[in-house]
Amino acid sequence: MNSPTLTTPGAVAPFDGAPDQGVPWHFGDPFAEQRAAARGVAVFDRSHRGVIAVPGEDRLTWLHSLTSQHFTALGQDRGTEMLVLDAQGRVEHHAVVANTGGTAYLDVEAETTAPLLEYLSRMVFWSKVEPRDATAELALLTVAGPDAAELLGKLDVPVPDGADGVRELPGGGFARRVSWPGAGAVDLLVPRGELGDWWSRLTGAGARAAGSWAFTALRVESLRPRPGVDTDEKTIPHEVNWIGSAVHLDKGCYRGQETVAKVQNVGRPPRRMLLLHLDGTREVQPETGDPVRHGDRVVGRVGSVALHHDLGPVVLALVKRSVPVDAELLVGAEDRVVQASVDPDSVPADSPRLGHEAARGLAR
Repeated sequence: MNSPTLTTPGAVAPFDGAPDQGVPWHFGDPFAEQRAAARGVAVFDRSHRGVIAVPGEDRLTWLHSLTSQHFTALGQDRGTEMLVLDAQGRVEHHAVVANTGGTAYLDVEAETTAPLLEYLSRMVFWSKVEPRDATAELALLTVAGPDAAELLGKLDVPVPDGADGVRELPGGGFARRVSWPGAGAVDLLVPRGELGDWWSRLTGAGARAAGSWAFTALRVESLRPRPGVDTDEKTIPHEVNWIGSAVHLDKGCYRGQETVAKVQNVGRPPRRMLLLHLDGTREVQPETGDPVRHGDRVVGRVGSVALHHDLGPVVLALVKRSVPVDAELLVGAEDRVVQASVDPDSVPADSPRLGHEAARGLAR
């Protein structure tokens, strides 16, 4: 479905075949849009995401048994993330969650809505839950930037407390505090029929209209993977920074948990997601799925590709752990091969018990 924001002045739709169809790609100046989210406040239309609603009194215990997250410890009006893994611990689904008003809402990549709902529906059995597709009911907007709370306050929008707070919105929907992109970000899941009105209110109050180009750049800077882009059929949670945010290590008894525990306690993931800086002297960019090479060996794959207002051309890539941090890499295929270097600050620690400072010390 196409968002009404595509008809607003200055909106540029994504080109055919590009990701994020149905919402604006940019509004004329994607770098200024990024700077607004970093220094002021911007609003992103992310209404192309799917939404699954899980009402019912057993929703938290039921989701706890099926997913990587500790849902029985999740309070009312709180948010989190979750994964559904296969038996080998590989990622099948990712969702961002809000538990509010007697319902757990899962927002997901659009193309995964139907398969995730099908899986959840098959697993109901005797539990008192009624999962349904709520995409036609709610649409997602993200307000980001250090001035986000001030702007929302002007509009009498309740700002959730804490890093994972959720507040119901007057008239339907809810606001959810999130840790990215940038400081002070808040997701608004609003009635889909009121999406255009919400957009007009937010931009009229001073939020800069921003598109998916800018959002992708800020997501890449935040080292946040996008399912299906930065993951493949072999991805395990440790490789893409989902331990802690989407995987709770103090729970068990879910599919794939044995692999999670084994890698956490006695092993290392075979790959790591890294931020790569591209040589910008050539006006070409790699594409998602292109190889990453070290010498004559393929050592990884390209995920998200972005043009960042400060970092320049960058990509997220899944790279073999054996590749040195200071390696000179070639990224891309055919006539779009460019040189790349690893951002040392993106290197995760070899052991989850070490911090990024230790990883940077090893990298040097």
